Amino acid sequence: MKVAFATSDSVHIDAHFGSAKQIDVYEINTEGSSFVEALTFGGNLDQDGNEDKLAPKLKALAGCTIVYVATIGGGAAARLIGRNIVPIKPQTENADIQELLVRLVQTLQGSPPPWLRKALLKGQPDKTLAKDKFEDTINTVVEEIVV
Repeated sequence: MKVAFATSDSVHIDAHFGSAKQIDVYEINTEGSSFVEALTFGGNLDQDGNEDKLAPKLKALAGCTIVYVATIGGGAAARLIGRNIVPIKPQTENADIQELLVRLVQTLQGSPPPWLRKALLKGQPDKTLAKDKFEDTINTVVEEIVV
């Protein structure tokens, strides 16, 4: 499973999704995690409600299951969810990427919570109404679930 992190330093989750200049992508499984790539974005990334800046990020994140962000707007969250990518805001500010990767691997080795099992099934046909999926994921983001 691919997991992405909005970051300014490749160490912390400290960037707003829309204005992030960098998103690091990792592959994780029950054996561990490995760095895949650093996605970089330029142009006008100001937090100004300009939804056009999201298109390159959404395209680049294809294949990711989760994206961790410091903050995210409702429109961007909805667009990620529509692409079966779960946006998550860590409970702590400037959360450490490596610590979260370790916890995710441990979670995969055990019994993942329902929201993660659902995210892992993203490639399979989904008979759930899009509205239900949107509400479930928004509740996850609002509750700031930390793995």
